[in-house]
Amino acid sequence: MSSLVGRLPLSRVRVAAIAGQVLRGERCRAAILTVTFVGNREIARLHRTHLRQDGPTDIITFQHASPGRGAPLVGDVYIAPAVARGHARDAGCSWREELARLTIHGVLHALGWEHPDGAGRTRSAMWRRQERWLGRLHQDGAW
Repeated sequence: MSSLVGRLPLSRVRVAAIAGQVLRGERCRAAILTVTFVGNREIARLHRTHLRQDGPTDIITFQHASPGRGAPLVGDVYIAPAVARGHARDAGCSWREELARLTIHGVLHALGWEHPDGAGRTRSAMWRRQERWLGRLHQDGAW
């Protein structure tokens, strides 16, 4: 596990609050969703094993069961704080903001939202939805 994991700018309580608000706002009635912060080695292993791509990435989401009539959403979100920190620096935003963004991003993926790879990613409906949630939750003081 990364040494950064213990020094995150978002507490577990805030991460859970962000995920919960997005789930409720997206009308997900029941969910069993974990958000786990992992080191670069672990995210690279997950990336290779499940997506057949080498190297670390910022986030990987697994949806194990989609919400249905009476059935909860079941999923896992893995976030690499060190990768997120580098992306935040490159994007000119705070590490805290990037971790909030990735939490929202993971929840939306768990709910079934998708985006294209590459440049089209930031123009996708999912990205716009993510950024609306980020702004709304920032105004509400969630992060």
